[in-house]
Amino acid sequence: MSIDRDALKRLTLDLLRSDEEFRLAVAGLIGLGAVLEELRKLREDFNRFAKDQAERWAENNRRWEENNKRWEENNRRWEEEARRWAEEMKRWEENNRRWEENNRRWEENSKRWEENNKRWEENNKRWEEAYRRFEAIELELKKLREDFNRFVEIEEKRWEEAENKFRWLMEALDDIRRALGGGFEYYTARVVGLLLRERGVECDVRVNVTLPIDGFKEVDLICYDPLVVGEVTVAVRSIEEAEREVGKLLEAERAVERFTGRKTYMRVLAVEFASEDVAEYLRRKAQEMGILLLLGREYERL
Repeated sequence: MSIDRDALKRLTLDLLRSDEEFRLAVAGLIGLGAVLEELRKLREDFNRFAKDQAERWAENNRRWEENNKRWEENNRRWEEEARRWAEEMKRWEENNRRWEENNRRWEENSKRWEENNKRWEENNKRWEEAYRRFEAIELELKKLREDFNRFVEIEEKRWEEAENKFRWLMEALDDIRRALGGGFEYYTARVVGLLLRERGVECDVRVNVTLPIDGFKEVDLICYDPLVVGEVTVAVRSIEEAEREVGKLLEAERAVERFTGRKTYMRVLAVEFASEDVAEYLRRKAQEMGILLLLGREYERL
């Protein structure tokens, strides 16, 4: 059987290309097996090396990325620090400017304090002179005060003597009036005394007392402790007369308060005869003004 050599070559080449087992068998026959085995090991070693390198490069890339991030963060921080330093420099420049301004002001203030010290020295000299004058004036005032005190002592003795004489005169007049007896004033004084006694107040009510104030002021009814002031009249015929009597009572009250230095405890208005309309007016007025009203007889106006 004849074999086509060309066909055999093509078949052999095809098998070498497509059949690895055949290819290795042929290589072993021609002495290439050891070489191929070595190449296979080299390829495996190379693949491992390439894999290791790839992993190392991946790790390096990761580290470079981290380093880049750190550098970016550092750059950002450095930029922030640079900005802060720029602001700090501006602040320091502003502070320096302010310190220069403050120094200038301190220099001006120092000059002013020097001027003020000079003025205070001048003022101290003036005050020392004034103190010397005040001491002289105080000595003079002391002498005047001593003279005035002596004058007051003399005047107090004179007033005490005059008051004793006046008291004796008033008591004498009161005794004379009491000796005369009767009268609506004494009746009113007795009624007021009894009313006060019912309130638990003992009061020596006097009548027709003349006080040395505003010239001389005659008071129809008075008690000194507590202070009672009264106006007594026999007859009131009209509203106008009633208003005058109330006014006389208030005038007497003001005079007695000035004379005694006390506030009035009770106001008294006593009327022996009054018409019905006048009596009604007096009642309203007394209630409004806190006056004790004593009415004798009321009559009908004709």
